[in-house]
Amino acid sequence: LYELEEAGTLLCPAINVNDSVTKSKFDNVYGCRHSLIDGLNRATDLMLGGKSAVVCGYGEVGKGCAQSLRGQGCRVIVTEIDPICALQAAMEGYQVARLEDVVETADIFVTCTGNRGVIGAEHMARMKDKAVVGNIGHFDNEIDIAGLKRLPGVRSRNIKDQVDEWVFPDGRSLLVLAEGRLLNLGCATGHPSFVMSTSFANQVLAQIDLHRTARSKTNRSKE
Repeated sequence: LYELEEAGTLLCPAINVNDSVTKSKFDNVYGCRHSLIDGLNRATDLMLGGKSAVVCGYGEVGKGCAQSLRGQGCRVIVTEIDPICALQAAMEGYQVARLEDVVETADIFVTCTGNRGVIGAEHMARMKDKAVVGNIGHFDNEIDIAGLKRLPGVRSRNIKDQVDEWVFPDGRSLLVLAEGRLLNLGCATGHPSFVMSTSFANQVLAQIDLHRTARSKTNRSKE
């Protein structure tokens, strides 16, 4: 929306409900805090206590994910490029590190940045045997599945619905959840309806407002 607005090509009024505080501060945080563990449990049935878990990104989604993993007894490591968010993670007691420095030792990797190429094929090639890799952030481009497929000698086999084991030539393997798509939707049923109600209310109110101002040519994308 913002790119269209800046280019002058936004053809109709629009409201960005995704960035509303009553969405991001509730649905993103508490919804993901619930659904991440639900997805991991349904997909892997691993004992999470004692595992080392890397949360890539410490925005609203990352905050909820880190809370849930710590609540299960994981040793949580946060990777974050924003210095303020990284400091927040440190003040919450999480280890803050670069992905390159922990990629060989962690058991679980969860991406929640909203950016692409967060975990590359070169990262996955260095991961320990039976590492679990999943995304809860944005679409299916945070984890470079296409790059993983291109690695020499790597083969995959489907373990169960939405769980694939990728085997490397040396015998190591890793588990990729939901083919790199949102694991809380692919491996579970998403967020509970109660926390989603705030997001749905935003959408309804936005539709009402757009209907009332349909004759106006004022751009509403930043409201």
